Amino acid sequence: MSDLMEAKPVPEVSLSLCVPQLVSGRATTTPNRIAVAAGSEVLTYSELERQANQLARYLQSAGVGAGSVVAVYLERSAEFVVSALAILKSGAAYLPLDPDSPAERIAFLLQDSGASAVITSATSQEHLPNGSWRVVELSRHAAQIREQLGTPPAAQSHPRDLAYVIYTSGSTGQPKGVEIEHASLMNLVSWHTRAFQVGPADRGSFLAALGFDAAVWEVWPYLTAGASVHIPNEGVRNDASALRNWLLEQKITISFAVTPLAERLLALAWPRTTPLRILLTGADTLRRRPSSDVPFILVNNYGPTEYTVVATSGIIESSGMEGLPSIGRPIDNTTVHILDQARRPVSQGETGELYLAGAGLARGYRNRPDLTAESFVLNPSETGTGTRVYRTGDLARVRVNGEIEFLGRVDEQVKVRGYRVEPNEIVAALGSCAGVKSNTVIAREDHGGESRLIAYIVALPGARLSASMLRDELQKLLPDYMIPTAFVEVDAIPTTANGKVDRRALPEPTSANLLGEEEYIAPRSLVEERLAAIIAPLLRVERVGVNDNFFLLGGHSLLGTQLITRIGNSFGVNLPLLSLFDHPTLAGMSEEIERLILDKIERSHGRDAASETNPAVQERQA
Repeated sequence: MSDLMEAKPVPEVSLSLCVPQLVSGRATTTPNRIAVAAGSEVLTYSELERQANQLARYLQSAGVGAGSVVAVYLERSAEFVVSALAILKSGAAYLPLDPDSPAERIAFLLQDSGASAVITSATSQEHLPNGSWRVVELSRHAAQIREQLGTPPAAQSHPRDLAYVIYTSGSTGQPKGVEIEHASLMNLVSWHTRAFQVGPADRGSFLAALGFDAAVWEVWPYLTAGASVHIPNEGVRNDASALRNWLLEQKITISFAVTPLAERLLALAWPRTTPLRILLTGADTLRRRPSSDVPFILVNNYGPTEYTVVATSGIIESSGMEGLPSIGRPIDNTTVHILDQARRPVSQGETGELYLAGAGLARGYRNRPDLTAESFVLNPSETGTGTRVYRTGDLARVRVNGEIEFLGRVDEQVKVRGYRVEPNEIVAALGSCAGVKSNTVIAREDHGGESRLIAYIVALPGARLSASMLRDELQKLLPDYMIPTAFVEVDAIPTTANGKVDRRALPEPTSANLLGEEEYIAPRSLVEERLAAIIAPLLRVERVGVNDNFFLLGGHSLLGTQLITRIGNSFGVNLPLLSLFDHPTLAGMSEEIERLILDKIERSHGRDAASETNPAVQERQA
C-alpha cells in the first residue's frame, strides 16, 4: 500500500464548474448574506458580485482576458478578495504579491510572470516598481470602474484555464512561479467543502500571507459554499493570544494557522464551548498534539504549492499517542506514491520519496519548461499513459494504520516559519553583496525547536563586513523570512570528499565567530530605552544597542515568549512572536511596538467614529 495510496474520486460534475460561477450562484440565492468582513468594512454577496463584475469588465476593456496574468498588489483586505475574484471573472489568472516583499523581488515576479496589469491601492502603489504592466489603482480608477455593468462578463472560466500563479523559493537562485488551473482549484474547493461540511453558517478566517498558497485555501472554499470570510488586522494574525480572542469574538468556525502558530494556539486556555469547530494547520512539521481540553478538532495538512495547497490531510487525536502526528491520508482524487531512488515502490513502513498525482497537480512552472520537466515526471506506475507525478523531494513512509508520516527532505530545502525556502536563493543574494567571496546558508533549530537561518561568510581579502551591512543589502532582494538570523565568519566553507558543502563541519554560531554590527549605537527614543531595559536582564547582557540582534545576543524562541509577555506588560500591545524573527534588532522591534501603539489608538478612534456616524455597520456585523 505504500507505493499507491489513492483517495476515492468525487463525481466529475462537481469539478466541471469554476469558482466564479459558484460565487455568482451564491450571490443569486443569498444576496444579503455577509461574504467578506474586514473590521468595519463588510460586503454582502450581492455587493461582492457587483464590484467584482464591474472590475472584471473594466479589466477586459483594458485588454485583459484568457491567457493573461494580472497581479494583485494589495494588503489583506476586502479589496483583495474583490480584485482576485474580478480577475477570475475576466478569464485571466491572478498573481498575489505580498506588499512586504522588496521592490526588486516584486519587479522580478511581475517581469517573470509576464503580468499585463497590476491592481493596487494608492498606498501600495508608492512601492510598486515601474514596468510595462498597466497599473489599476482602485481609488484613482473608481469612477471608471463604477461605470461598468454589475452583471457577470461574457467570459467564462474553463476547467483547464489558468486560475492563479504563486511563486516559491527556487533552488536555482531565483523564485519560480507555479501555475494552477481552475480544475485543480475546484478539486481543493470540492474536497474542503465535503470533508469539513462547510455551509452558509460557517465563518472562516483569512490569516495567511498573500504570497503563501494557504491564502487561496482560506477564501474560495468559503465563498463558493455561501459562508463568510473574516479578515483581522495585522496586529492580531500572528499573535496567539490576540488571535484566540479575535476568533472567539468573531465567532469563527473554521480557521487555518501555520504550524508554529497553531502549536501556540493549542497551548492556550480555551472556553469549554467555542464557535471554532476546526483548526486547520500545515506548512511545517507538527510536534504537538491537542490536549483533551481543546474544544475543537485539529487537522494536520500537507501539500506543496505544486499540488494546489493540500495533498494529504488527517485529524490529530489528543495527547497520549506515540510519535509525531501524521500528515494523514490523500484527499479526494489524489494519489500518493512512496518510491526509492530508482522510482520503485518501497514496502510499507520503509522510507522513500513522496510523489503526488491527481486532480490537484499543477500545470508546471511558468516559463520554465526545464524545471517543469525535472520535477513533474512521468508516472512510474502508469507507463505509456503520459500521466505525470510531482516529485516533492520529501521523505515519508506509511504507518501500519495507513497514515503517512513525514520524515524530512531529500535535498537542501528547509521550512522556516511555514515558508518553503531554498538556501541557494539566499546564497545567490549574499554572493551579490560587496565583500563576500563565498557563502553557504543552513537552518539550525534553537532551544525551542524553531528553525533559524544561519549564513556562513568567507570575506574577500581586506573587506570589512558587518551583520547590519549584509542584512540591509539582503532586505533589498529577499522577503524578511529569508534573511538569516545570524552571520558567521569562516576562513573557508568546509566541503566533503565529493566537493559538496559539509554541513556537519560548519561551526555553531558563537560570540567569537559571529559578524558583529558596525558600531554600538545607544537607544535613541523612550521606546528603545525601555525595550533595551527589558532585553538586557532577560539575556544577561550589559547593554543593548540599536542594531543589536535579539538572537545574536543569545535569545531563542523560549526567551522570545518571555520577551513578548514583558513587552505586553510594559507597552500594552501584543507583539507577535514572529515579529522577533522578522525584526530581531532593537530598532526593528521598537518600530513594530510604535506601529502597534498607533494602530491601537487609530482603532479606538475608528470604533468611536463608526459608532457615531454609521451605527448600521455594527447591526449588519451582528
